[in-house]
Amino acid sequence: MDTTLEHMAAAGSTAGMIVIVVGGLLVTAALVWSVRLGTKVLRREQLPQRSTARTRPPRSGPVGEERQMREPSEVPRVTEGHRPTPHELGNTPDRPSGNQDRPRWRSGSGGSFGGGGGGAT
Repeated sequence: MDTTLEHMAAAGSTAGMIVIVVGGLLVTAALVWSVRLGTKVLRREQLPQRSTARTRPPRSGPVGEERQMREPSEVPRVTEGHRPTPHELGNTPDRPSGNQDRPRWRSGSGGSFGGGGGGAT
């Protein structure tokens, strides 16, 4: 195995320095070439859609949001010595609640993050 170039670079001679500089220039040229190739590929790709080609909301206006209070399903009771795992519980679908009124804060009740204070007076 010929290790002459490695020995010249390690010795710090002028020829070794030239080998290092030429190697650096080759790596730099390869990086510049790859960036230019990537730019050409991006230019050939499909251009973004024009604003006229995009979908628009219906003339009747935007689709309304539906709010619904949901009632959770009950979790089965744990029997002695057996703890149910998530896959045993399966999908627990919820159902619409009979009371569709949104819960509101009562005056004097807790604030954010369970602060419990009445807030600024």
